[in-house]
Amino acid sequence: MRGKPESQPPMFFAICVEDRVRTDHPLRPIKRMVDEELSRMSRRFSVAYAETGRPSVPPERLLKALLLQSLYSVRSESQLCERIDTDLLFRWFLDMDPAEPMFDATAFTHNRPRLEQHGLIASFFENVVKRAMKAGLTSDDHFSVDGTLIESYASIKSFVPKDDSGRQDGDDGNGYKSRNAEVNFHGQKRGNATHASTTDPEARLYKKADGQPAKLYHMGHALTENRHGLVLAVALSEANGQAEPAAALEMIDHVRRRHRVVPRTAGSDKGYDSGPYYGELEKRGVTPHSAMRAGPVGGVCRRNREHRPLIQLRKRMARRLGTAGYRLSQRCRKKIEEAFGWIKTVAGLCRTRLVGRWKIKQQLQLAAAAYNLVRIRKLAP
Repeated sequence: MRGKPESQPPMFFAICVEDRVRTDHPLRPIKRMVDEELSRMSRRFSVAYAETGRPSVPPERLLKALLLQSLYSVRSESQLCERIDTDLLFRWFLDMDPAEPMFDATAFTHNRPRLEQHGLIASFFENVVKRAMKAGLTSDDHFSVDGTLIESYASIKSFVPKDDSGRQDGDDGNGYKSRNAEVNFHGQKRGNATHASTTDPEARLYKKADGQPAKLYHMGHALTENRHGLVLAVALSEANGQAEPAAALEMIDHVRRRHRVVPRTAGSDKGYDSGPYYGELEKRGVTPHSAMRAGPVGGVCRRNREHRPLIQLRKRMARRLGTAGYRLSQRCRKKIEEAFGWIKTVAGLCRTRLVGRWKIKQQLQLAAAAYNLVRIRKLAP
């Protein structure tokens, strides 16, 4: 018998959102873990908000919504709010009633400085890391470090001379423009010393290798353990050739201070091949397992007395290249590329949608937390 649609739909519905989500949905274990960690942060949430005034959007809900943005590759906060408004799965994850009105996307903008001031996003990421450690999923001895370029939200056309000599006539920076102006960069020499972006002043013109185009970038960094490739620390810095070793030392000091973990080895690529970096690692009791650039160890400075201690550090690293420990570290180091691949493609950090390095760092911390939660769900169901 042919079924026919009801011409008069019912006026009232009784919906149990819990029954609409299948029992084996991958978000269920993630939601349990997130709710447990956020409940431990309740006291910190209370400190961040005033005791009187109009009730705000619950900070737990904001953090969980931003996690959904990373997990489901949602492009913007506006699109995220539209998705929450119409998707029962998202409402279930946020503990929202189907009839509850959706908050505005500006709630993320208004609360982001508060979350940064009280370190709530960083604390949530650290709690996820502690959860992985308590579950026995991380290594206490062997780690890997690496950096990746995060393209700025700014256009290359916003990279103009700092003295305003490149501003066009009649362009005061505030007027409405119907389209992008025609710009010809041929024959111009542009550099970070003389030029800056008007949209994102903290972005830097940079390219990681010859033959690649120079774009406006920030540089993200991560420290992963070698057992399962879980991210234990992240950092964000200016895009330049010396940022990676400095960020690696900062992250190693952070995990030692915050999680009482003392690494024994640190694997890295050729971007970390420098004597000062090896020396700082050895001072901390960490054995560097870094790939080295081709050519003589001392280079043109091998006869300079001032550089002899640094040359000796690189020679010690060169002797480790034939050891089994180095080869194992380099094989395990590829797991950090998997983390960066997920963070940049799924979580949307290939090109950031935010302006301001502190905001991008928040986005990186949430993306790393989401990646760890997905891995924990698979490794420790």
